Amino acid sequence: MTDGVRVVALDEQGRVALVEDDFYLQGRRMVHLPGGGCEGQAPLDAATRELAEETGLASANLQMLGIIDPLPAITSARTSLVLATDLRHGQVRRDATEVGMTMQWLPLCDAVEAVVTGEISESGSVAGLLLAERRLGQRRR
Repeated sequence: MTDGVRVVALDEQGRVALVEDDFYLQGRRMVHLPGGGCEGQAPLDAATRELAEETGLASANLQMLGIIDPLPAITSARTSLVLATDLRHGQVRRDATEVGMTMQWLPLCDAVEAVVTGEISESGSVAGLLLAERRLGQRRR
């Protein structure tokens, strides 16, 4: 496994961009944050690429939220979590493995609730959403 990235892309209305795709090993569709492998790129560069590929979005403001070790007993691969704001729309460029992927917008508070209920369970998405909520909550204080 290689290092990866998950992107919490927030628009000016406080909504987060989520994608839904089929996962073979789980045998079901899963809602998660845009992201994927770093493919030798720095995390912020990979976040820019993955966000554009899966959602067609570009961000004028990328910030690291943190790094997790999702499976430390199995792999040394790490996942960087990135907050993307100041978004603008472009063209989606999904690859052949992402042909069935869809995108949706959800208020951040609803996405965090989806973590609590187990609707969103992918580790990078869980951590990214919770860290984004915490970061943004600290700004409002």
